[in-house]
Amino acid sequence: MADQVLVTGGSGFIGGWCIAKLLGAGYTVRTTVRDLKREAEVRGAIGSVEPSALDPQRLSFHVASLDSDTGWAEATAGCRYVLHVASPVPAVQPKDPDDLIRPARDGALRALKAAVEAGVERVVMTSSVAAIGESGREGVKDENDWTDLSLPDVTPYSQSKTIAERAARDWMTANGGSTTLATVNPVVVLGPVMSGDFSASVQVVSRMLDGKLPGVPNLGFNLVDVRDVADLHVLAMTAPQAAGGRYIAASDYLWMEGVAEILRANLPELAAKVPTRKLPDWLVRLVSVFDPALKSVTGGLSRKREFSSARAQSELGWRPRSAEESVIAAGRSLIAHGVV
Repeated sequence: MADQVLVTGGSGFIGGWCIAKLLGAGYTVRTTVRDLKREAEVRGAIGSVEPSALDPQRLSFHVASLDSDTGWAEATAGCRYVLHVASPVPAVQPKDPDDLIRPARDGALRALKAAVEAGVERVVMTSSVAAIGESGREGVKDENDWTDLSLPDVTPYSQSKTIAERAARDWMTANGGSTTLATVNPVVVLGPVMSGDFSASVQVVSRMLDGKLPGVPNLGFNLVDVRDVADLHVLAMTAPQAAGGRYIAASDYLWMEGVAEILRANLPELAAKVPTRKLPDWLVRLVSVFDPALKSVTGGLSRKREFSSARAQSELGWRPRSAEESVIAAGRSLIAHGVV
């Protein structure tokens, strides 16, 4: 019988691709959703890229929520591995940081407790470079960096990812026993969407293609393809040397002006809507007063913050696609699903 893997948050962008990669590699997969009414929709979306997802013998659904103990023991029983991907990712930062911190931290601890009690071999937890980037250190950031929560302007999302990852590592040190933990810390995740329900990160592309951006803000970031993020989860799950490891998932760095150029060059049918003029920082800050989604990124204007994935590449043999390929794949899939 094939090894069983529990993937929490199977309805999410990263979770869905992790399930597809695992099924393609021969594993039997369980996933958690908050409501079984979503099973047909999620199964169909994953099945569009990995047909074995349509087989209930290969992929099963369990109800479990980050904010409740119910269902976790049943979902985890008999699994060899757990990928804990589920965590709140807001399109807009909440006023109360606890709205994100509580489910991120408590959900991680629920997943870990259930995994240890079930005798799971390894848990791979999806963290984020939000737990790394605000370390106060200049230069390219790596896995030795941690966001310093005492610094001003650390967003609620960055707080939630930092607190959840630290809590998970501390809890596993004290209680993990023979179960090991690794974390994957992605940058901005692009690549192909499976349906019209996609991650907030893909708005980088969707808002350019649908003409909702009046111009290009002076923002830049490392990008990574969702398929490569899923691959890194599987590598961290199975590699003996990944026990306790922390791995940044990052490919190339692009400014938004570069993203716009890639879209215009490769998706000419929508080029008319992709903005060409650059927006001055003062104007973006002014507009952000009325656009909450912009408000959360104004701290990064004209600021280059770069991340290295050298550890994942050297220790696990991970090889990410180019950022250009991820941008094009995101754009084409958004068009195919009628989103833009």
